[in-house]
Parts: sequence; C-alpha cells; structure tokens
Amino acid sequence: MRRRHLLGSLLLAPLLTACFASGGGTGSSGDAKEGSRLRVALAFPPAENLSPYGADATVLSRLGVTEGLTALDANGVAAPALAESWRRENDRTWLFTLREATFQDGSEVTPSAVAAALTHATEAEPAPAALSGVTLDAKPEGDAAVRITTAAPDPVLPLRLAGPGLAVLSSKAYDDKDRVDPVGTATGPFELTEVTGSTSATLARHDDYWGGRAQASGVDVRFIADGTARANALRTDEIDIAEAIPVAQAAILEEATRKETATTRTTSLLLNSESGPFKDARLRAAARQAVDTSALADGVYEGYADPGAAIYGPAVSWAEGKRRQPTGRATAQDPDGTRITLATYDNRPELPEVSQVLKQQLERAGFKVALEVREYSRLESDALEGKFDAFVLARNTLVDTGDPLAVLAGDYTCDGGYNIAQLCDQNVDRAVARAEGIADTAARQGAAMAAEAAILGTDAVVPLVHQRIITGVADSVSGVLLDPYERTLVGTGTRR
Repeated sequence: MRRRHLLGSLLLAPLLTACFASGGGTGSSGDAKEGSRLRVALAFPPAENLSPYGADATVLSRLGVTEGLTALDANGVAAPALAESWRRENDRTWLFTLREATFQDGSEVTPSAVAAALTHATEAEPAPAALSGVTLDAKPEGDAAVRITTAAPDPVLPLRLAGPGLAVLSSKAYDDKDRVDPVGTATGPFELTEVTGSTSATLARHDDYWGGRAQASGVDVRFIADGTARANALRTDEIDIAEAIPVAQAAILEEATRKETATTRTTSLLLNSESGPFKDARLRAAARQAVDTSALADGVYEGYADPGAAIYGPAVSWAEGKRRQPTGRATAQDPDGTRITLATYDNRPELPEVSQVLKQQLERAGFKVALEVREYSRLESDALEGKFDAFVLARNTLVDTGDPLAVLAGDYTCDGGYNIAQLCDQNVDRAVARAEGIADTAARQGAAMAAEAAILGTDAVVPLVHQRIITGVADSVSGVLLDPYERTLVGTGTRR
C-alpha cells in the first residue's frame, strides 16, 4: 500500500509583480495608528481544522498568520523571513541565523523553539508536502542559530523551508497531541484569535511583529465557496478583498477592482492509473486524445488562461526552452462505452464547467461519464484514496517549496503525498530522484523537464489550462499582495 497524505507545491522563477515574499517591509510602520479592519472572502473553507501541515497551510500564510524560516521573493528565490541569513556548511548541513522575533503568545522565537517546531513537522502524519521524500534533523546552535542536517544532500533546503507547511509555531501550538493549534501561536503580522467552523475566522494585529505593526487593525475572514457569492459580496461592499473571482463574474465588477495575476497554477485532468478503467494506459491515451484544451482556455476561461502545454506553463519562463517531448506513450484504444466517474470541486467555479465540457468531449470519444461535484473539503480524502476514475484539479505547481521538483515528487511518485493520479512508475521515480540530487540551477531545471516528460508519457495527467487568477479588490484598499505562487494576500501594508 503506498503512503498517501494531504497537501500542505524554483531555483529560478519568472520575474513577476513586485516583491511579496514577506509580510514585513511593505508599507508597514512601527508607528501605525489604529487602522480599519479588513474584510476578506476566501474560496476554500478549512479542510483540516487549519492544520499547518495540510491544505490549510496556505490559508494561514495568505492571511499573514504564519511564517517559516524563509520565504519566496518575486523571482522565486529564497528570501529571509524568521531566518535573517544562512550558509551551507557541507552537502547535508545548513546553519540558519535567526532574527529577533516574538511569537503571538508573547514568547521569544528561540533556536530551541524553531528546532522543536521543525521536528514536529517531520513527525506529523501525514507530513507536510514540502518534506516529501526528505528527512531532516533540526538542532539549536547557540543563542541565535539552528543547524539543519538532511539525510541526503538537499541543495534546495532554503526553498523547501519557505513552504507554508513548515511554519514555525510556539510550544503552545503542540500542547494537544492530537492536533496543532495555530490560534495565537504563530509569528506573522496577524494573529488568529477565533475560528467559527468552516464559515469564518477573526484575526487581530500582532503588535510585536518583527516587520513592524500592520496598518490594518485586524482581519475578518469569511469562507465563501460559491464564486458568484464572493463577487457579489465585493460588489455590494460587504467585503474588501475577494480571492478567485470567477471569469463569468468578472464583468459585473468595475475594471479597477479586477486584479489579474499570472500564476504558476495549472488545471489538469488526473487519471487513476492504479485501479479502474484508467489502469489501462491505452484508455488513458484515448482520454488524452479526446481533450481539446483550446476550447477550455477560450470558452470556459474566456481568455484568462492559456491552453495546457505541460505540467509547467508559460509563467515558468525557463521551462519552455528546456521542455522535452513525452516518450513511451501507449497507443489509444477505442473506449467502446467504458464507464468512468469524473470528479471535481466547486470552490474554483470554473472547474465544474471545465468538467462539463470534458464530459462532452470524452463522451464523443466513446466513454460514458458520470460527473460528481462537491465542495473541496468533502472531496479531498476520497480523491487521495483513489475513489474516482478521473479528477479535475487546479494546482499551483510551485506553491509547496518553490522548487519545480516538489510537485513532481509529491503528486506523481510512488510515495507522493498528493498523488491523486495514483501513479507508481519506476521510470518516473528514477527521473525525479535523479533531478533531486542536482544542485546546479540550469542542470536541475533540465532534469526537472526530463522528469516532467516521463510523467506526461504515462498519460496519468493531462494538462488542460494554465491559469491567470482574478482577485477582487475594493477601490478603498491598497497593499494587497498579488502573488503568482498564491502564498500571500494580506500583509503589513494592506489597508483601507
């Protein structure tokens, strides 16, 4: 039985937008007066009680609650966060020097606290996606440093530590052995003070934040899975910021409130290669041939997306020149009425429509398709357990670590923690493992493209579109952190 667990996914990334890596230093002021509270609508309700180790980790980072030792800057390079500097001592050991910082519960960020937090992450079941295939040991070093040793050489460890799933929390977060509690235990500019199930959350300003006091006095969060409802809430001045505005609703918003961001998010059709009809590679090839990606980009996304080229799309500027053609693909077989179940979620409102179009395309090719749509938190566990034949997923390919190999290891290897395609192919595993051992930037990128080609050759994943997202921002709001990696949204300089 392969190990499966939930999601927490550049040595060089495209130069996109302004720097958003840290909540600190973006228009913040230590003398900020009591500002207005921000009203934010997010698309994804908590799926795991806001655990920092799964899909909810990105929710916490986008709200300015959690931080790690490092962050990603606009170029996808590791930037200082709780660690102000670091150096590689040998091929398996790194020393990270900490800045002076305070947890939201008033305790100090010490080497012992950081080492303990990282140790808890390594022991989590399931482990954070950023640690897929990685074993590390963190130890305090003196009064202001942490030494991290990996079982195997890890040339991208600073990028890995920027993953939202490796946030540093105070000791109080781990008092309950059954869960990790981020309420009042993180280090970011905003402190999570109350969570009301899957409907809302309340954040207060962390006045002792190392990057300066936030200009907003707090954040009131509503989790609104329905995209039309999010757009209407912004239009009627019920909220200030709405993520993931559906393209079908963009026209009802004033142009000035629509903020378009190129992202590294790819929407793909994942085919269950372990069980069911798509265990047969010939039927996977038939499904791939049935898909018309241009119809999805131009029709469903109304031009806010590019046709699917591969796992990494045009926002990853270095990928195109290094791309390799997939090899070893099976010859397509006539589906001849083969019945399949296609599933997706409605938190991203385009996905049900994408799935409807895919259903029509697959049925024209000879499949009989049953479509299932649920809210993501009610769908994730079934998807990870392989209960669907096909699944439409929108995935930011660089969200977990910033390293292009992270999503390949996590989503498509035998032991991958987010392997919805249930893929277990020795050629893929060897290609990913080979690439993970390369430190040189250009060579690592080339090896990542070889691994991508091996994955595409299995037809377990069919890239559909590469997305540009629309964030709704009220005219009165400034300083929103529009992030191609979708890790940040609200920071110290966000205000109204």
